[in-house]
Amino acid sequence: MRRIAIIMVSAFFLALPAAVPAGTWELDTAHSGVHFKVRHLMVSYVRGDFEKISGRIVYDEKDISRSSADITIEAASINTRVAKRDDHLRSPDFLDAAKYPVITFKSKRVEKAGDGRLKMTGDLTIRGVTREVVLDVQGPAPPIKDLEGKTRVGGSATTKIDRKDFGLTWNKAIESGGVVVGDEVEITIDVEVVKDA
Repeated sequence: MRRIAIIMVSAFFLALPAAVPAGTWELDTAHSGVHFKVRHLMVSYVRGDFEKISGRIVYDEKDISRSSADITIEAASINTRVAKRDDHLRSPDFLDAAKYPVITFKSKRVEKAGDGRLKMTGDLTIRGVTREVVLDVQGPAPPIKDLEGKTRVGGSATTKIDRKDFGLTWNKAIESGGVVVGDEVEITIDVEVVKDA
């Protein structure tokens, strides 16, 4: 249910400034993350992450419309810091990770949305269900050279999804009214990408 969508994060890289070399950028999984939060019992939020993600971003500074993002998240890598809850989220009630092991995002178009902001539209697939989602992107930060001479860029993106749109419909009513799990999932993606020198 974690909008994985998240993944979409890569979107912001499509607006890299001219000073950043064009080409293919690899996601640095050690310095990137997909995070989500969803309401619990209508009174608070549960937060979690997907610990295993991978992806590539193709950047074309001369024609942004030809840039693209392709991200994969391992559904079973979900982590909310509670083992019993994580097992439930991996089960057929939610992600059904055994049957649908990956969550994917493939970009379709990118638009400028003001200074330092972008909107990236793409297809998010969860549990075999594909829906179009839009990422609000901030960044990227100015490019830097790391200790190995590789160029790195970072940024972040946010989106919201309705988990029911992806077949994640499990819930239970509570006596005081409302339900155990909220439908809206908020996703934040913090990303760092690298290009060989």
